[in-house]
Amino acid sequence: MEHLIETKRLSFQIDSFKGQKQIILQNIYLSIKTGEFVTIMGPSGCGKTSLLYQLSGIETASTGEIKYKGCLLSGMTDKQLTALRLTDMGFVFQHSHLLKNLNLFDNIIAAAYLAQKRPRTEVNKRAQYLMEQLDIDHLANRYLTEVSGGQLQRAAICRALMNEPDILFADEPTGALNSHATKDVMDIFSKIHSEGATLLLVTHDPKVALRSERIMFMNDGEIADSLHLGKYDESTAEKREMRLNQWLQDLGF
Repeated sequence: MEHLIETKRLSFQIDSFKGQKQIILQNIYLSIKTGEFVTIMGPSGCGKTSLLYQLSGIETASTGEIKYKGCLLSGMTDKQLTALRLTDMGFVFQHSHLLKNLNLFDNIIAAAYLAQKRPRTEVNKRAQYLMEQLDIDHLANRYLTEVSGGQLQRAAICRALMNEPDILFADEPTGALNSHATKDVMDIFSKIHSEGATLLLVTHDPKVALRSERIMFMNDGEIADSLHLGKYDESTAEKREMRLNQWLQDLGF
């Protein structure tokens, strides 16, 4: 299994309001294999989201290197990075960030039209297929105010999968959902992963994290520890959750 993403000595700093440097990330070494499901956990402000933004090229590292499929992100132009995120990467956030003036179907196809990877007739067919898979095809003509939060998140997942990305980045994708909608979304992520997708997810919720194969725990901008859980199996979920909770407790989380 090849490495999809690798970092060495990755650090990220910003200028604070007092004119001093604020360290967000420091000395990050990590690798994510193709087809792996990895979760990042840690207290608020520890750098989880910043690390996700670094790995996807949304933010630029201060020092160190990030390789995607063996190529340095720092060696790419802004145009190349934009194209990479559009065609190779999918993104799901806590809030759907869908466009209010478009219905769900048009929101889902917009990025695929922009990517121009396939004819529009094929794009429309894929959007229909994904909406059927996520059980929102009957909501295609609905607008954002006409559907539930869980349905909006399903639409956001459809949009993220439209260009068949090599990796799906998810930043607190269930943070605004109730427990029922959270389970539905995580069932979808588990299915996507079982079909071969690479997933990198940020969460504070252990019940969400236990679906992943490997969990990295961050603290003060560093990766403090990691836990390998292996493939998720619902029949052993309770034992898996106990192991995860004990590990988090030992880390003071």
